[in-house]
Amino acid sequence: MSPPPPPLGRSRKKNAHPAHFGDPALDDNELVAARTALAQGRWTEARALLAGTGDDWDLRGHRVMGLAQEPTAAAWVRDWQLAEPESTDAPVLLACAAVHRAVAGKTRPDKAREACTQAAAQVPGDPTPWLGLLLLERELGSEEDVVRLFDEVRHRHPVHHHAHHLMVARLAERRPAAGQDPLHEVYDFAAWAAEQAPSSSPLAVLPVVAHAERYRVLAGAGSESADPKASGHWTGRRARLVMKAAFDWWLEWGDPYDRAGVAHPRGRVDLNFLAHAKYCEGRPAEAAALFHRIGPHVTKAPWSYPDRDPYEAFRAARSAALGSA
Repeated sequence: MSPPPPPLGRSRKKNAHPAHFGDPALDDNELVAARTALAQGRWTEARALLAGTGDDWDLRGHRVMGLAQEPTAAAWVRDWQLAEPESTDAPVLLACAAVHRAVAGKTRPDKAREACTQAAAQVPGDPTPWLGLLLLERELGSEEDVVRLFDEVRHRHPVHHHAHHLMVARLAERRPAAGQDPLHEVYDFAAWAAEQAPSSSPLAVLPVVAHAERYRVLAGAGSESADPKASGHWTGRRARLVMKAAFDWWLEWGDPYDRAGVAHPRGRVDLNFLAHAKYCEGRPAEAAALFHRIGPHVTKAPWSYPDRDPYEAFRAARSAALGSA
């Protein structure tokens, strides 16, 4: 998932929306350029991108996963390995490409696991190979494996953004028959992670993510309305408290990924959760303002499934805001 959950929105007519709508690269133009070059067999741009990313682990995870989703990535990265067998970035990228292929059913999961384990041995301080394994087991593995791998990522980078989103998505899927249980473990986990993180960390938004992910599960099970705006899941006391805390944090800290004047692209994921939450809360003007900050790279809502298009929610929020102005 995004990020977090895999996109499940309905198919769109050709050219109905911008080509980059739902693009996992979000607004990372350097990643888009390197990915385009990699698709054409020019792996040197990917090498330069990852070398320049350094040990910004959140950004590295975002960029490796963005490159790894390119269908021809594995073939060209093997050429990179042949040219530079000493590279430590190439095996990490190759392993994550194998993960995406395994999740799509195009290669055996055991091959992806082996590739990630080998890459992790080459770069013991890098959480990215473990993120790849977590992504794989979040889809295919046992709960014990998911927890173990999350701990491996967290040991190397305690506030890893993507890993926390994956963990919340998996936990939200436990016990769907329990309904709106305020004591559900996904809420405890999200609150714990937010409390453990530094005050400026975007993990402050994780309780909103947990609330949204749990809604996705309940709506899929049929115990909540298929329209999130009409669902009681978003009008209860828990929802109001969770959203208030997250929005207070956002107002205080602004863009959580701002580094030297450059916003981290995965900040768009958090903004998307907050914007959709505001829309469901019945505050279209505030939702539209947040969607405007996301810009043209609106990511799919966490509760997207075939009969809902989050872009329509964005348009409705914007229209309502303009109409009430």
